[in-house]
Amino acid sequence: MGADFRKHLKTTGTLLSLLLLFAFLMGWFLKTPSGRNYPDREPVYFWHMWTSGWKKIVEDICDDFNRSQDRYEVIPLSIPANVADSKFLLATAGGDPPDCMAQWNQVVPQFADSRLIMPLDEFMSSAEYQFFLDHAFPIAQKIAYFEGRHYCVPLALDVRACYFRLDHLRDAGLLPDSAPARVTTKAEYQEMLKYMPRTMEEMVSWGWKLNRFDDKGRLARLGFIPQWFRMMAPVFGGGFYDWETGELTLNTPENLRALEYITEQNKVLGFDRLLRFRSSLTGKHGADWPFAVGKRSITIDGQWRVAQLEKYTPDLPYMTAPFPPPREGGRENAGWVHGNFMIIPVGAANPEGAWAFIKFWIGFDDPEDAAVHYTRAGWLPPLPQIAKSEVFTRYVEKHPQFETFINLLDSPNMEPTPPVPYQLLLFDMIKRADESASRGNITPKQALAILEEDIQAEIRRREAVNHEPE
Repeated sequence: MGADFRKHLKTTGTLLSLLLLFAFLMGWFLKTPSGRNYPDREPVYFWHMWTSGWKKIVEDICDDFNRSQDRYEVIPLSIPANVADSKFLLATAGGDPPDCMAQWNQVVPQFADSRLIMPLDEFMSSAEYQFFLDHAFPIAQKIAYFEGRHYCVPLALDVRACYFRLDHLRDAGLLPDSAPARVTTKAEYQEMLKYMPRTMEEMVSWGWKLNRFDDKGRLARLGFIPQWFRMMAPVFGGGFYDWETGELTLNTPENLRALEYITEQNKVLGFDRLLRFRSSLTGKHGADWPFAVGKRSITIDGQWRVAQLEKYTPDLPYMTAPFPPPREGGRENAGWVHGNFMIIPVGAANPEGAWAFIKFWIGFDDPEDAAVHYTRAGWLPPLPQIAKSEVFTRYVEKHPQFETFINLLDSPNMEPTPPVPYQLLLFDMIKRADESASRGNITPKQALAILEEDIQAEIRRREAVNHEPE
């Protein structure tokens, strides 16, 4: 054995030792919660994926819960999002899961199908479960649903709508002189709603009047263009799931019409021109959000942008409104919705404590107190009792644009990703169909045919390994 080979072995061994030590320490740090403040109480181990400012908000909710009663102590642990699911699966399979976990990945049907999480009626009383069925917003119940039961409690809902730059609209002559200069009150919000587009076609025509190009014909500002097939399909009267029959509805005339409309608008503006413009946009989450810096005049985004705009650009004149449907065959107040939700794993040591914490968070017994959490974060609640509370009402009065999202919560036309056990795969395939068609790589008809074919292949594969009933 030569000296070089021995040196190589030594170096390799050292690296392996360091990697094992790193893995051990990471595992130890991830598993070990912070110190106990109430060692005499029953612990409730709570995992989540929030970081930075959001982590502080979540920890404040835990502290508020711990101060509100004297039986349980919630012990939060922030898990890096990229390893959260694998850590949860390993912990649950190993018989040592947390008592509850906040999720935003589309895993509820998969976890429920694999018997990894508990349905709500196994830890709620019958009266509590009936209250959830009677009062939770329809979309909150849809997100929790899988094969006739509900498996998670939505903590906060994410709803998308349209954001309008009022200064851009005014410069383009799209608002009358009598329209409010800014929207700072409920009366101004209601007044401005009268001037918003009534149809998708009208909004697209606004987009053309708002587009700006440089002297080389490159797009410098995007007025508006329909995007996100998963969002537009319900707006065009389609969608991906029949809640009556439990069947997927992928390759339908309504969905085809939505994808064709998106693709046609992209084609008219220019696939390459749009691609270059989008590639030039770097900011997403702060003061450099393209809408905030004037790169977009009308855009699609979620309710959390209201708090973000207040923080970074408080003087920006803007308005929010639901998607207008197409002139024919569309649906009002439609779109795609997701959210954050709490799951209780099978094998949790303290599901009663976990449910007590969840009840506190979502205001099951005290909507006014819970409204403080929701307004602190700019979250949309799963229960209308919070949305109607005094605290939340004051928040909406201060942020009148938030009312758009509150009103959408009660719409039967808001749709989540279908509750199938391969939900995440389906979501990715819908996005792939969208991207392939809207970039002009294939036709919308081909994209939907491929989507249907790929999903049927996945169903056959699952049947072959006994994952699906015959």
